[in-house]
Amino acid sequence: MKWAEFRIHTTQEAVESVSNLLHESGAAGVAIEDPQDLVTEWANQYGEVYELSPADYPTEGVMVKAYFPMGDDFTEMIVRVEADIRQLATYEIDLGAAEMSYVEVDEKDWATAWKAYYHPVQVTERLTIVPTWETYTPNANETVIELDPGMAFGTGTHPTTILSLQALEKTIQRGHNVIDVGTGSGVLAIAASKLGAETVLALDLDEVAVESAKANVALNELPTPVTVRKNHLLEGISENTCDVIVANILAEVIVSFTENAYRVLKPGGTFLTSGIITRKKEEVTTALEKAGFFIDEVTEMDDWIAVRAIRKG
Repeated sequence: MKWAEFRIHTTQEAVESVSNLLHESGAAGVAIEDPQDLVTEWANQYGEVYELSPADYPTEGVMVKAYFPMGDDFTEMIVRVEADIRQLATYEIDLGAAEMSYVEVDEKDWATAWKAYYHPVQVTERLTIVPTWETYTPNANETVIELDPGMAFGTGTHPTTILSLQALEKTIQRGHNVIDVGTGSGVLAIAASKLGAETVLALDLDEVAVESAKANVALNELPTPVTVRKNHLLEGISENTCDVIVANILAEVIVSFTENAYRVLKPGGTFLTSGIITRKKEEVTTALEKAGFFIDEVTEMDDWIAVRAIRKG
């Protein structure tokens, strides 16, 4: 079978949204070439520090590559994908140049090429993300989350995901009930379980995301079960039922359900939000405060922020 490597030159702001859309469109794998990786100082590297070549990265912006089978409907599918990506601009997502193209690749090439972009990375003091094909021995104080980036909606290394994981690590206490809204790969739900949550409910409206999260949950030996199901945000969830809600999604979506999050949380519960570009900080914090939350902490990485809000009462 012939395969196509579909490329879009975009911005770091758009990476998560573009990657999600590509997975939803049936991509068998997604690779991200972000020049920021050349200068990011991770807390820890796997074994020896692996060398990244600047020649493999764009001089500006981010290159996202997706791999699609070139079947009979390939041309029609690519036209649809390009239109869907441009449609993201209606959510005020900066797509940058949004230059798109594709090249044919041999199956044996694509099947392994994208894996070179993913390595074990320690993303918090305790949590390390490890691709399923890597052999990794954690230290005594390290907790490993296994992910298959081929089916994931987030590999755990994007700033918004790291901010969410760090917030979870500081927030979750044993016995907490946690809801992960817009779970994607399931990485935050898996982390919540490994950090001591008593129950974890992972929700996503997209069927592909639900299956991806279920598959990644199955890869990990979890101390407490994670339930993954299709659901639109927090619709149908009873009030005062959880201690922590985490949502790593678009700022506009967060704003749309702050009141519902307040309803679902127990008094004193915590709402952790990420996926927020810096310029939309005030929009999100204002909506949270209007819903009745107290802004406890705002953290930042690159051009992204995460907000820790506490339900009053």
